[in-house]
Amino acid sequence: MEQLISLCKRRGFIFQGSEIYGGLAGTWDYGPLGSELKRNIQNAWWNMFITSREDMYGIDAAILMNQNVWKASGHVAGFSDPLVEDIVTQKRYRADHVLEEHNIDPKGMSIEMMSKAIADHKLKSIDGNAFGEVRTFNMMFQTNIGAIQDGTSVSYLRPETAQGMFVNFKNVVDSLHPKLPFGLGQIGKAFRNEIAPRDFVFRSREFEQMEIEYFVKEEDWQGRFADWMVAMYAWMDVVGIPRTKVHELEVAPEDLAHYSKRTMDFEFDFPFGRKELYGLAYRTNFDLNNHAAASTVPLYVVDDETSEKIVPHCIEPTFGLDRTILAVLASAYHEEGEGDDKRVVLKLKSNIAPYKVCVSPLLRNKPELVDKARALYSVMKKVFGNVTWDDNGNIGKRYRRQDEIGTPYCITVDFDTLADDTVTVRDRDTANQDRVAIADLENFLKEKFQ
Repeated sequence: MEQLISLCKRRGFIFQGSEIYGGLAGTWDYGPLGSELKRNIQNAWWNMFITSREDMYGIDAAILMNQNVWKASGHVAGFSDPLVEDIVTQKRYRADHVLEEHNIDPKGMSIEMMSKAIADHKLKSIDGNAFGEVRTFNMMFQTNIGAIQDGTSVSYLRPETAQGMFVNFKNVVDSLHPKLPFGLGQIGKAFRNEIAPRDFVFRSREFEQMEIEYFVKEEDWQGRFADWMVAMYAWMDVVGIPRTKVHELEVAPEDLAHYSKRTMDFEFDFPFGRKELYGLAYRTNFDLNNHAAASTVPLYVVDDETSEKIVPHCIEPTFGLDRTILAVLASAYHEEGEGDDKRVVLKLKSNIAPYKVCVSPLLRNKPELVDKARALYSVMKKVFGNVTWDDNGNIGKRYRRQDEIGTPYCITVDFDTLADDTVTVRDRDTANQDRVAIADLENFLKEKFQ
């Protein structure tokens, strides 16, 4: 994990938030390469689940919402984690994490049971002090809207993107008249005041979700649930998350969220252990019923065949974008060779790599090579978009640098290029080199990217 974090910092993928001021725990900034990787993953997700389907509609809901949304959804009353404090330093810890770190399974435990387990096993904080009693801690960031702060001005930074889709359900039905089954999807920021953010971008206070609410008839939910399991595995193939590192976990009834009747977690073998990557939940019609009751606005669709008013049930596939990026990077990271021949390679799929191609002149002090390479670079950039230029250092160092950032192919313009209009194309994963005519280069690379 340390090597991966170091690579992310060194090569401009991910930086600590507010780093020059000592950082801010649980926040991370995506650098130039990280932003490209992130955007490519977002675009691939949007294309797969929104653009290319006939039954999906995209929205982009506001982060700030009426406080009654979070009351109706159950978040104000019940969106909490178990908190325990060091009685000397007052440092805060997640009680379930404390138990897990001592090989005690906290699943199904009440707050009282966690307190007893910590006391019975005489567990200590990292500073060697005893813990106090476990209590609940609401994870929503509270804020106020407007000049006067009172009970009516309270709002929250959303802890999930889902509610923006539920409260816009009627707007979509009235404007587009979709037929069941259909879904809403969005990509957006969410915020949770984590007690103890950790494991790089895995658990942070500001993160991004790619989420879907798929509305179905109640009798169809099991079949649609199975369909979405297949679709989620297909997505992992698209971004290069190996299925061999993914494990299904059926969430036990006593551990289900308040809105869920069934949840399947997809866990991934991260460098720090097996943890949740994605979730698939059957939310029934809990959310639409609650929002209809709280707002007094009916939320339903009309069945074309029976003219019946139906409050549809909901299947929710949830994809954490930051966790996706971490899983992709962990899967792609390879160290090959030994000693001076050792190289780090990010074997990213070409559809999500920050750069698809790097163009270089063999020597930067030869104007004829630089001019030729620059002309080719301009053409490649128009064709493939994500193309980078590199003339820093010798060609071997450039190759190693591009291997580290995951660029699939490097094109080198050399003296033979001036004679016969061919270039060297080097493959990142194999280090093999092909001589390709510039006239054939576009088709050659497109075939590789398929």
